[in-house]
Amino acid sequence: MDTDDATRERFIAACEAAVRDGRFERLLLAGYRGASPDLKRVAVRAIVLRGQPQLSFTTSHARRDETQNLPLAEGWQMLRTLLGRDFANAHLHTPQQELQLAYSRKGRASLRTGVRRGGEAAAPLTAAHNRDKARLLSLDRPFLARLGVTDAQQRLVPAMARKWKQINKFLETLDAALNASPLAAATRIEVLDFGAGKGYLTFALHDHLRHALGRDAQVTGVELRPELVALCNGIVDQLGLQGLRFEQGDVGSYAPRAVDVMIALHACDTATDHAIHMGIRGGAAIICCAPCCHQQLRPQLLQPHPLRPILRHGVHLGQEAEMLTDGLRALLLDACGYDTQVFEFVSLEHTAKNKMLLAVKRAQPRDAAPLLAQVREVKDFYGIREQCLESLLQADARI
Repeated sequence: MDTDDATRERFIAACEAAVRDGRFERLLLAGYRGASPDLKRVAVRAIVLRGQPQLSFTTSHARRDETQNLPLAEGWQMLRTLLGRDFANAHLHTPQQELQLAYSRKGRASLRTGVRRGGEAAAPLTAAHNRDKARLLSLDRPFLARLGVTDAQQRLVPAMARKWKQINKFLETLDAALNASPLAAATRIEVLDFGAGKGYLTFALHDHLRHALGRDAQVTGVELRPELVALCNGIVDQLGLQGLRFEQGDVGSYAPRAVDVMIALHACDTATDHAIHMGIRGGAAIICCAPCCHQQLRPQLLQPHPLRPILRHGVHLGQEAEMLTDGLRALLLDACGYDTQVFEFVSLEHTAKNKMLLAVKRAQPRDAAPLLAQVREVKDFYGIREQCLESLLQADARI
């Protein structure tokens, strides 16, 4: 066995030990140099299926993911095949350290170890795939302490447990969207986050893109309140973070610009429409919104028979306005070339407003005419005269 093979075997032995000891968090293979033109990376998790420990390989292509579950012995052999031949880098994450196997252009293998302070101990393998325990973000990330999510010992502050769950759920949602979008193979990603607030999610997404995924992420948080902009930029300066900045501004007057990912969480009423329009104009591959305060449509709504006795109750009329507003937004996004989902999400600001619109750019746009016909039918039925996003799209001839 030559030196490079021996180095690879030491790395695999470390992975095996981490699985045995319950310290295996994740393994990422990057630096792909094989023959498949759209393959980006492979993520490996330790799971249990039918009572047997296995390795789950998720291969990310430009527009799809493929998952293969293998018994441990076959999984380790798969790694031996992939490392050095198809992938130049492998990163093993445990609660205590990050171990990197790297191959040079000449094929020389080396191991590098980084210490991780604090963090959550990995749970033993369970038949539930450990989905409820997995976290894309580690507690040892320095910005979490600056924002008060963790204490000086990098332990989760009990009062921030709900926020911690929300941050990780948000990252899971965006991570899946990235893998399904044209950005799956992109090295540089431009992100705009409107209504960034104290920056919990802005910092987290920046950290995930740069630290975990190795992307050249340029993230801009836009917030109205100057004191929060100053606070967040102060943390950026303290930590020397590259590719992250916060600006004071409002989505309604923000200058249009090219963007890959557009985020607007809890933008009030038509501010959500302006944010979606900004994303469409900027060519965003991903648009992610958590709408709030659906006020524009409510005073316009008719109460058509036989819904009149139902909608005479104010709470029902408000719920109807919310459903119609977000349903029309989804149809309009689809007409503009996106695949759009509307789903419940954990509350990001400790309120009941937990709906999310997630739109991912399609590889090939669909015929917009049937979708726009559905928009007209819904508007005619309820007597809706104007919807902000539709008006914005019509003004610049996008629909």
